[in-house]
Amino acid sequence: MEEVEFKKVHDPYLQPKMITSTNSDSPLRRVWLPGPVIIGAGPSGLAAAACLKNHGVPSMILEQTSCIASLWQLKTYDRLRLHLPKQFCQLPLMPFPQDFPTYPTKEQFLSYLESYAKNFDLKPVFNATVVSAEFDGECRFWRVKTKATEYVSQWLIVASGENADEVVPRFEGMDEFNGPIVHTSSYKSGDGFENKRVLVVGCGNSGMEVCLDLCNSHAFPSLVVRDSLHVLPQEMFGISTFGLSMWLLKWFPVRIVDHLLLFISRCLLGDTSVLGLNRPKIGPLELKGISGKTPVLDVGTLAKIRSGDIKVYPAIKRLECNIVEFVDGRKENFDAIILATGYRSNVPTWLKDTNLFSNKDGFPKKKLQEGSKGERGLYAVGFTKRGLLGSSIDACRVAKEISRQYSEGKRECLQRA
Repeated sequence: MEEVEFKKVHDPYLQPKMITSTNSDSPLRRVWLPGPVIIGAGPSGLAAAACLKNHGVPSMILEQTSCIASLWQLKTYDRLRLHLPKQFCQLPLMPFPQDFPTYPTKEQFLSYLESYAKNFDLKPVFNATVVSAEFDGECRFWRVKTKATEYVSQWLIVASGENADEVVPRFEGMDEFNGPIVHTSSYKSGDGFENKRVLVVGCGNSGMEVCLDLCNSHAFPSLVVRDSLHVLPQEMFGISTFGLSMWLLKWFPVRIVDHLLLFISRCLLGDTSVLGLNRPKIGPLELKGISGKTPVLDVGTLAKIRSGDIKVYPAIKRLECNIVEFVDGRKENFDAIILATGYRSNVPTWLKDTNLFSNKDGFPKKKLQEGSKGERGLYAVGFTKRGLLGSSIDACRVAKEISRQYSEGKRECLQRA
């Protein structure tokens, strides 16, 4: 099929299979898809594909790595567990096995995702790095290009995730530091750090847990805390803090719930400011809603900080050999530095000509309720900063909207035929 013919096709629903063609002017193989293209085979992409299939809509998942859930499989530490109870982390249409613990391990979560993909017969195209995705205004379709293939579809679902690329900050003298400097994406366990002084930069859930893991591996970890943060117990009176929050929000305003959570946290954890962990003036749930900043759920790190096994320092000023100088003037020797500095979206590097995503942070510009409607067939799943629960809600909404359009378009095509 030549390019001129491609622009004349209007009834993709009438094709029983994908149409594969080659443009004589381009080495790219062209694949016409009757359903959406989904970018990313993580939990968000899998959930979107499963929900679409449940509505009778086919889809194609493109994944740049060789496996599903590559962040979980390739870039997480061994001791990782889900921080929220499993009922808040399961994907649509398929709950976790009943024999799984409340907080499944990394291995259990991955086995669940593998079963999920098998159950819905989801078969992503692996090693398919998207180099560009652009809306063709003349034919009104999306052109999604990998190195070897161009996929053409009426709908594009961005599910590549909030955590696609590592954030690696630069410090003065970084190249002069004698020890290893690694991102948490490369950290698996405390093995190899025994009796070593390790500085962990970043005090989110990952930074806190890596410090605890190092402690348990007989290392001497320290934690850099640059900003204020909320630390809450993972559970309150035997109930998950997240679950309790969701229940309270049904009855009380956010600020009232925040006051209750902070009061209980102070009773259970004490005053965290004496440990160098100052709380923001805004409550944890209100702050999450405004900035997307997630409170830390303590799994034992605070006790180690309180006992002195983990030391807390402010921001780094500069590095020199094995010496780290902090902004308060203190200087300490360290053998290694681990960057728990998070990830960023990579959407701006390949998504072209759209106003839905910000070029600054790679997140949708619109709120969830607006963003779920899409723009020229463009949708986002998993960019609400609400974790796996947000991905599931997005997937259900997007699948319902696309299935409506798909059914209407298919009906019109059949009438014309």
